[in-house]
Amino acid sequence: MSNPRRAGVSTAQMRCRLAGVVVVAGLIGCGGARIDRVQAVLSGLRSPVAIEGAAPRRYALADRMKRYAVPGVSIAVADGDRVVWARGFGVGVAGAGAVVDATTLFPGSSISKAVTATATLRLVDERRLALDTDVNGYLRSWKVPDNDLTASAKVTLRRLLSHSAGTNVHAWKSYALDEAIPTLTQILDGVAPANTEPVRVEAVPGTGFRYSGGGVEIEQLVLEDTTGERFDALMQRLVLAPIGMRDSWFAAGLPLALRARAATAHDGDGAPIADRVHPELAADGLWTTPTDLLRWAIEIAAARAGRSQRVLTRATATAMLTVQQAPVGLGPFLDGTGRGFRFGHQGSDDGYHAEIVYFPQTGQGAAIMTNGAGGQLLIRELLFAIAAEYGWPDYAPETVAAFAADAATLDRLVGVYEAPYDSLTVTITVTRAAAGLVVAVPVLGIRSDAVLTSPTSLVLLDSGDSLAIVGAVTALRFGPLELPRRLQ
Repeated sequence: MSNPRRAGVSTAQMRCRLAGVVVVAGLIGCGGARIDRVQAVLSGLRSPVAIEGAAPRRYALADRMKRYAVPGVSIAVADGDRVVWARGFGVGVAGAGAVVDATTLFPGSSISKAVTATATLRLVDERRLALDTDVNGYLRSWKVPDNDLTASAKVTLRRLLSHSAGTNVHAWKSYALDEAIPTLTQILDGVAPANTEPVRVEAVPGTGFRYSGGGVEIEQLVLEDTTGERFDALMQRLVLAPIGMRDSWFAAGLPLALRARAATAHDGDGAPIADRVHPELAADGLWTTPTDLLRWAIEIAAARAGRSQRVLTRATATAMLTVQQAPVGLGPFLDGTGRGFRFGHQGSDDGYHAEIVYFPQTGQGAAIMTNGAGGQLLIRELLFAIAAEYGWPDYAPETVAAFAADAATLDRLVGVYEAPYDSLTVTITVTRAAAGLVVAVPVLGIRSDAVLTSPTSLVLLDSGDSLAIVGAVTALRFGPLELPRRLQ
């Protein structure tokens, strides 16, 4: 065995490696992150809601992974405009998989949309595309069908990137490995073997925010028809390679050589889900790592600050991070002001969740990817832990005042509430626990302690969701959905 000192490896770097922390930036400690800071994050998970006057609730990552039935998670943290540490936990497949590390591949899911927007904006910088031109002028192999809604306002790239083109198809279904896979034009027209409805304009373009995966697939076809290149190769040339995203690919399904590096999806009970194919590459086709996602965010922030033009000019990066239709810019979602301004995106597919958050003013952020249906709640708790340890501005759990309720009041809430929603039946179960109430929403992977904040309002501490109590507890209202109590 070689002497690590002679190999140029410091004692601090050895400690980081033994702790399982990947050294990303060649700095002191764990790529600039002391092991105690990493451990503070791993032992400091916190719910998005805190109770006023109550002792702070802190959790260990391993315990929360068990609670949410998430077999594996990968985390990367940025500070000072650089990735300072990246680390994986758990396994890629429950009970049998390889250990998750910083290079394990996960689907970026809808985060793909923000990365795709970067390629589109690069072609805008190259004057091959314009943001405010009718996209039908670029399309060759298919056209956006005109109707009464497009008579006075057209579908443009600015509107597609900001989800304000009035197009439909919120999200995509996937395909089994042995199913026929549709072409992009079949997807856009909703014809076999596509399993979703046609992508059409259903609201006047430019009149409001309407999240649309369908619109992003129109964007993909604009890129392909304009350049004559395959989308996956185009993304490598325009975005992934210039930024140095070496562990990232756009693919409907990973090539066999890369599948061993990928985490497997798991359902809400932690059971593996069979691999699926997502042919809608621009909206849902990115396979990547948290480190690569942060490389993308750091590059966009650097372009906005005028420190880099590897991918975008300063003016275009500024437009990308400027609200077009709240709460979105040209691709990324935006929040906060001043030092607290941040951009990012979430991604979700069956059995996977991911999120990236970046503060361009402070050079701070994180990307987290999981392979469990309950991963969204775990990600939020991790982000609050990272925010607390690294002092993110304006990013902390909400504090609520609990309403004093006796046991009889809590008992009256116990029951099962359900209602149809699209093709699903949404069920909410309320049970009693020593500390009060536990609310489960299986379709969302939620199981959370809950408190009353008024006689008619219930807040879920682990998810931050609010439920309104209807009448004499005859139903619960969850967003726009009213769920009647199921008769026993």
